[in-house]
Amino acid sequence: MQIIEVNDKKTRKEFLMLPVRLYKDDENFIRPLDKDIESVFDPKKNKKFRHGEAIRWLLLNDEGKTIGRVAAFIDRKTAEKNDQPTGGMGFFECVNDQEAAFKLFDQCKAWLEERGMEAMDGPVNFGERDRWWGLLFDGFYEPNYCMPYNFGYYKDLFEAYGFKIYFKQYTYHRKVKTGGISDIIREKADRVAQNPKYHFEHSRKRNLDKYTQDFQSIYNEAWGSVPGVSKMSSIQAKALMKQMKPIIDEKLLWFAYYEDKPIAFYLMLPEINQVIKHMNGKMDLYGKLLFLYYKWAKKIDKAFGLIFGVVPEHQGKGVEGAIVMAFSKVAWAPGFPYEDFEMNWIGDFNPAMMRVAQQVGGKIRKTHHTYRKLFDETREFKRAPVMGRQKRKK
Repeated sequence: MQIIEVNDKKTRKEFLMLPVRLYKDDENFIRPLDKDIESVFDPKKNKKFRHGEAIRWLLLNDEGKTIGRVAAFIDRKTAEKNDQPTGGMGFFECVNDQEAAFKLFDQCKAWLEERGMEAMDGPVNFGERDRWWGLLFDGFYEPNYCMPYNFGYYKDLFEAYGFKIYFKQYTYHRKVKTGGISDIIREKADRVAQNPKYHFEHSRKRNLDKYTQDFQSIYNEAWGSVPGVSKMSSIQAKALMKQMKPIIDEKLLWFAYYEDKPIAFYLMLPEINQVIKHMNGKMDLYGKLLFLYYKWAKKIDKAFGLIFGVVPEHQGKGVEGAIVMAFSKVAWAPGFPYEDFEMNWIGDFNPAMMRVAQQVGGKIRKTHHTYRKLFDETREFKRAPVMGRQKRKK
């Protein structure tokens, strides 16, 4: 077996095509858009390169056939925010062969060690956590947009190598117009809704600049202090909204305010993988026309929760439920096009958010694992700290 670096047009194409061949008989696999994968490794498009670096490889068998791929990366802004300097690996695909998988893992480990890392997380993204993050462990359904999908045997390969679960990520599902909201959350939400200092609204595209600023403000207060999460600059927030703009449904982006100060958001998007699965990885002219047709014809009947955030001062007061209730009034109205809803990416280190997902009628549909491998296995392994636990200890 031989490992080669991805560094030209031919190897980049092979990096994209390997999973297409591996999953050709898997009806749940959806080929990601080529541009979404390639943008991760493009320094002109991925700002993580300003304070990090990335590399990717292919694994060839003795006949020269590609049987695996992987990437490794370092984000120096977050690497030191751990108990030990920690890098990342991801975009792992491999035939069911432990020797082949270990060769790819070893390559990542050696590259990261050369750069002073003492551990690696994987499979993760060289970017934000909302994309390509975690190994699918349970719930082998069609993936949501930019969410990982993989074979079940990958878990065995990771764990045999010595990766341990750092945290779990849950995707909760519910039917939009069925499934109850618990009395506990309804009671809290009603109290908040009756307080005139609070108000809730969905976005308007004509005021997208304002909502972008509100999103950045809430995000940095709610998530900026979480280990492994960087604060968001105004440039990053604008870039995110610009990227989402073509698919935004105004009634899926919700904000909460207290005395006109932004305090919470609940951002949802149409599940465009329902279209992307027909596009063969290409956002060419045909792909764009196909996407516009599906959007115009309202063929997308599933929405997914991209991110939920409440500033610390207002957590636990019922704002989480109130913003969901405000959305429900719109979602339950005649003509609302979405039948299914999934709440993406709720970490087991965030039990408060897990409770909210359950109280609004969600049930776990998919489970992803984010693993961590300590290079010095004599060191104590620690799972991700539970949000809020440190405060309660004080």
